[in-house]
Amino acid sequence: MKSHREEMEIINLGVGEERKEIKVGTDMTTPVRDELVVFLRNYQDIFAWPYKDMLGLNLDIVQHRLPLNPSCSPVKQKLRRMKPEMSLKIKEEVKKQFDAGFLAVARYPEWVANIVPVPKKDGKVRMCVDYRDLNRASPKDNFPLPHINVHVDNTTNFSLFSFMDRFSGYNQIKMAPEDMEKTMFVTLWGTFCYKVMSFGLKNVGATYRWAMVALFHDMMHKEIEVYVDDMISKSSRTEEEHLVNLRKLFERLRKY
Repeated sequence: MKSHREEMEIINLGVGEERKEIKVGTDMTTPVRDELVVFLRNYQDIFAWPYKDMLGLNLDIVQHRLPLNPSCSPVKQKLRRMKPEMSLKIKEEVKKQFDAGFLAVARYPEWVANIVPVPKKDGKVRMCVDYRDLNRASPKDNFPLPHINVHVDNTTNFSLFSFMDRFSGYNQIKMAPEDMEKTMFVTLWGTFCYKVMSFGLKNVGATYRWAMVALFHDMMHKEIEVYVDDMISKSSRTEEEHLVNLRKLFERLRKY
């Protein structure tokens, strides 16, 4: 049995030369397609394209904490050697994250970690941090991750879907102010700590899941399915009903 793959059309929600692209299916009727495009333009403030579009969740809703076992002593990793061309790529990524407000300069911390650069296919570098020492000293948060098969089964009776991927989802959750300096990492260009939740820290998946439940608990398994940073809005009957469900979701996203 072959799966159905709908053709997609790229729509630019930006003005002039500004590109803010989304994809919409081509199987819908022209009136519904036109209504959907107008609808998306009215809600383009909830989307993020560059880092500067990300406002982040309020600390009153969620923040990532790093409780530590008092019997564990802080670890300061020494700066590892790195090829000059890789160091320059790290510098570029640090500057981008600093300009986006993700990082702060840190001095005299108790915990120090190293950068672990991971090359990407486009020649750029994913900047990971070696938080193994810090993670060993932090207890596990047992807030459960969902079972993916439950989400799959719960979409079988629906016929209309909108798929969303949250842009740098972890970075939209802020660190607890008192725990920021624990995330410090060292580079040739300075020492920095994260103001937002960073990939690689222990329990980030549990914190993220907790945030999603706090925001969408009354919509999950009804109008939407949420698995980590992927979200599906779903409808079983008409395209008009689907727009109603999308509006409810987008209003919730705009609120928070």
